[in-house]
Amino acid sequence: MRSDVVDLRGFYGGPLGHLATRTIGAVIEQRWHDHRDAIMLGIGYSTPYLEPFRATANRVLALMPEGQGVIHWPASGPSATALADTGMLPLPDQTVDLVLLVHALETDDSPPDLLSEVWRILNPGGRLIAVVPNRRGLWARMDTTPFGQGQPFSRGQLTRLMRESLFSPIYWTELLYMPPVRRRFFWRTASAWEKVGATLSLPFAGVHLIEATKLLYRPAPVRASRRAAVRFQPVLVPSARKALTP
Repeated sequence: MRSDVVDLRGFYGGPLGHLATRTIGAVIEQRWHDHRDAIMLGIGYSTPYLEPFRATANRVLALMPEGQGVIHWPASGPSATALADTGMLPLPDQTVDLVLLVHALETDDSPPDLLSEVWRILNPGGRLIAVVPNRRGLWARMDTTPFGQGQPFSRGQLTRLMRESLFSPIYWTELLYMPPVRRRFFWRTASAWEKVGATLSLPFAGVHLIEATKLLYRPAPVRASRRAAVRFQPVLVPSARKALTP
């Protein structure tokens, strides 16, 4: 099940959404501190985490899945978002430097196809960060947040998926140890939960965050037939039939 874009916007506009953005976003910014002049793409519902990069990156775009819906972003100026089929991203090969997946892998009908498309559009040496619900965590067990939707992953499952999709993991962490409850006490102690959980390597973190690089070798594409089948033909092509004579 995929969250609706209205529900996602509502979640990120509230206290738990702000907490998730602050906690996860800090790690993303740390990992991508060298993002200047990069072309960045978010897939899923990534705009809260892409916002800090807009002023300094070369270009920041966000694609949202068809079943989720799309919103205008940023709030002012031309929109940098679009609705897309995640199995056939509307971008040329090797055009993106950094890809962020949030609320994407766990709700996609075919995660391998999605990662195959991410591999295709990434430049050589491009990097991917995926934020995915932890199947052992509390956030995946409660459907009151978007992280409780879809299919959560274990660390082993996510690692295998990355390697089978020709990505090499280079960084891993777990975040959101605080229970996803709407009580101010937990919001105020969120940083303490993160420190204790990370120090003791507790198993109930809400999400996995994995960063991986694109491997530069790849077998012959298995999805070429599907892509070849979708060809946009000009509308005003002269008919092969003979012209009618008066």
